[in-house]
Amino acid sequence: MFILSLNCGSSSVKYLLYDWDKKRAISKGIVERVTIGKSFIVHQVPGKKPLKVNYKCPDHKTAIELVVDTLTNSKYGVIKNLNQIAVVVHRVVHGGEKFTKSVLIDENVLKMIREVSPLAPLHNPPNIAGIEAATALLPHTPQVAVFDTAWHQTMPSYAYIYALPYEWYKEYGIRRYGFHGTSLLYVAKRAAVLLGKDPFQCNLVSCHIGNGVSINAVKNGISVDTSMGFTPLEGAVMGTRAGDHDAAADLYMMREKKYSPNEMDDILNKKSGLLGISNKYTDQRDIIKAMEDGDRKAKLAFEIETYRLKKYIGAYMAVLGRVDAIIFTAGVGEMGNEVREKALEGLEQFGVKPDIKKNALARTRNAELDISADSSPVKIFIIPTDEEIVFVEDAVAILEKRYDVHTNFKYSFQKQEYRNKIRDEQFSKECKERPELLKIVAKVDRRSYM
Repeated sequence: MFILSLNCGSSSVKYLLYDWDKKRAISKGIVERVTIGKSFIVHQVPGKKPLKVNYKCPDHKTAIELVVDTLTNSKYGVIKNLNQIAVVVHRVVHGGEKFTKSVLIDENVLKMIREVSPLAPLHNPPNIAGIEAATALLPHTPQVAVFDTAWHQTMPSYAYIYALPYEWYKEYGIRRYGFHGTSLLYVAKRAAVLLGKDPFQCNLVSCHIGNGVSINAVKNGISVDTSMGFTPLEGAVMGTRAGDHDAAADLYMMREKKYSPNEMDDILNKKSGLLGISNKYTDQRDIIKAMEDGDRKAKLAFEIETYRLKKYIGAYMAVLGRVDAIIFTAGVGEMGNEVREKALEGLEQFGVKPDIKKNALARTRNAELDISADSSPVKIFIIPTDEEIVFVEDAVAILEKRYDVHTNFKYSFQKQEYRNKIRDEQFSKECKERPELLKIVAKVDRRSYM
């Protein structure tokens, strides 16, 4: 059985084709520059050289047509025809309060996704376009929606209600929603495996750090607070997003510069964060190199970013009381040893004791690593995220009518023997060049929960 996963952004379509019977991805890729011109697809098959093809994609429907044509191509495709696809699963960024878990898409579900689109105007419209395009191309194939916000629907009201006029919440839905939910679900479940504990006895602080950043407080296995808010703008410093700041500054600059709401939205989301401070960089690798070359603004951007991360980690440790582990995931979380070191600096008195040498070695996206000092009461894990396996397993469980909210549902990756075959193969190759990585692989604690 083949499952096609689609993640439609404003100008891109990411895809993955998963063979459920063999439990492995057989193809993945991305169509870039959708709607903006000079678009192209990069198609990858394990063991083969990536294929790049230029193709005009004025809309998401054309991009998805390109994806399915590529997957079924006689020369470089991986399936014979579309009838082999059992289900298409779509990432939907915002589900508002209406969705607490993934769902089979019908007209009513699509209507509700449209209704909450004003809460995510940059994300939900392309998600909807992807659903409509896939439905047109595969009219008899079930379509499933997986929501970024669903994981956070367990937050208590005192964590998600803002201290704003209450009618704003009741009439307009203004509240904290949180994002990156599938990533945060995955790493929370994997951390429980590494700890050898029942997932609903685990207290965790999860740090999803990439161009977007979410810090998540997980108490007894469920999300109780998160840094992103009504939109992905709130929270930590990000690549181009401002994160937390005094909203009065925005109003002041709108009056001073005569900015429109749309112009201010563009500044806060696309011209702030690391880019706004450094004037040049959004990628953490560029920031680090510029720091080493003496760029003072790059250094300031790094210090602001890591200081904010530390504040969130400390705040969520206070919220949780007892913490079993701190988790780093996503691009920077997995590869940014400098960011991790600085964000954890000075937390030793709270039981967070990283091993600096282990942390410096920890640069891989193919293995779960433990960078805790031997004497650290709180474990520090690096867990490569895998949102796609969540998409796939939700979709299959929905088809088989055994799916439920995560508190009543168990994923295959919660088993102690679970392995990601593709990552294992890649990690084996990495270890031939860097055998020291083997010393910091996280071990599954088999003494407790089974």
